[in-house]
Amino acid sequence: MNRDTDARTDPCAEDPCTEPWPNQLPIEAVSVDMPGHDLIGGLPVLLGHPERSDAARNRQLLLDAAEQLVREEGADAVTMDAVAKRAGVGKGTVFRRFGNRAGLMLALLDQSDRKLQAAYMFGPPPLGPDAPPVTRLIAFGRARLALIEVEGEIRRAADRGSHASAPYNIAKTHVALLLRQAGAAGDIPLLADTLLASLDAALVLHQIRVLGYTPDQIVGHWEHLVRTIVPA
Repeated sequence: MNRDTDARTDPCAEDPCTEPWPNQLPIEAVSVDMPGHDLIGGLPVLLGHPERSDAARNRQLLLDAAEQLVREEGADAVTMDAVAKRAGVGKGTVFRRFGNRAGLMLALLDQSDRKLQAAYMFGPPPLGPDAPPVTRLIAFGRARLALIEVEGEIRRAADRGSHASAPYNIAKTHVALLLRQAGAAGDIPLLADTLLASLDAALVLHQIRVLGYTPDQIVGHWEHLVRTIVPA
């Protein structure tokens, strides 16, 4: 590929490869205004290095193209070449942005985690603050399950160990806080792990695709589980 030609035609070619401040994220079930940078500086996953607005838009173009491929054809269809063609850029641009396919998949997961975190930390009820803790727990499970069809595919392709990751620990802290606020008994961190295990992407995809459960059944089970654990 001619680098000069690529720079003239490729909107991403000249932008620095830095972490984004996301402006569009793939949780269609959640709507939230992103908080200001000063408000979230202490959050390990929400926080990213500042990036020029044009660079963020161009990076988002690539992530949107990759997510569309996952939705339409599954994670196995997401190659660097396929993303470049879908976004209308040179393949070298995708490699400069993400390094390799695993890096691209991890960026998609990071994007999803950021949006969900912003929604339950700063968004409107029932997922965000100003709703009762049990209501928020139920809404949290619904939001996670709304992501399963796409996120589960990406996690499988990225081979990401979720239980030691910052996003998992943030979600666990959130669930444990709501359990305490709701007056749940027992070992709260262990209970939070147990609840989050029922939202595991691989498990839920198996329940839907192999065992024949519907998404509505799984969402209903999550609500039943929360109301069973937390006293009325």
